[in-house]
Amino acid sequence: MSRTPFAPLFDRLVDDAAVFPPGLSPLDVAVREHLDRRTGPYAAHIGPLLVPATDAGELAALAAADPRTSELPLEVGLVVRPGAPVQPLVEALAALRDHDRVLVTAAELGWSEEWRRVLDADVPVVVEVGLGDDQARGLDDVAAAVDDERDVAVKFRTGATPTWAWPDEQSLGRFLDAVVLHGLRFKLTGGLHHAVRGSDAGQPVHGVLNVLLATHEALHGAEADELAGALARHDTEVLVTALSSLNPVEALRVRASFTSYGCCGVLDPLTELEALGLITVTDAKEQHP
Repeated sequence: MSRTPFAPLFDRLVDDAAVFPPGLSPLDVAVREHLDRRTGPYAAHIGPLLVPATDAGELAALAAADPRTSELPLEVGLVVRPGAPVQPLVEALAALRDHDRVLVTAAELGWSEEWRRVLDADVPVVVEVGLGDDQARGLDDVAAAVDDERDVAVKFRTGATPTWAWPDEQSLGRFLDAVVLHGLRFKLTGGLHHAVRGSDAGQPVHGVLNVLLATHEALHGAEADELAGALARHDTEVLVTALSSLNPVEALRVRASFTSYGCCGVLDPLTELEALGLITVTDAKEQHP
């Protein structure tokens, strides 16, 4: 398979969040299309399908009914939103523990006093944190769990919702600074549909290239204000040139920190990255003859 020098930056970068707003794909459609993408041209850059924990039963039935999962299970991340009860996630993890057609790669939930209940399921856990003092407490709590050798990362929401204002460059910069200082891995969710910082339907949006560059700079000691500057860049050529200077070790270090992000558009950012020459697409069938 033809690879670009940038490839380590984009391998399994985008988690398939098609069922979540604003995409809201029906689960049967999302499962079918996700399985199609496993042998499609962008397969190397797509991670697991993200599914609400409350849909675990339907998910199991859909996976069992599709012959493609007999050889390779459907990889999924089970999600409950911040503020939602943890119990459905605990039950979903138990129900799918021994399912031979579904492989749960992560359990995702908001930070609360109950979040540690999911640690007993022995799957990677992703804890979404908020802003300000709540973020600080959440990061401290997760870092303590990691110190106990638990596989836990944190998540931050980069897109607006009815109850969550769009976090600007300063807010995202402070999060990146704090998460790196805590030595934690992180993923992002919401709003990252484009390669470069800009706007979408008149609303500001962060760019995935900006986040990759800011993560690299945070790992090299840049502080929140400097990271906000990297996140605010609109010049595509500047971003591409900066990322092209990373050697393979630096690129892998960036992705060890910034593990992935959920995108309901799934292919939106990948087609832009392809147009910029940052990824080379191929048919996954050619990779596994």
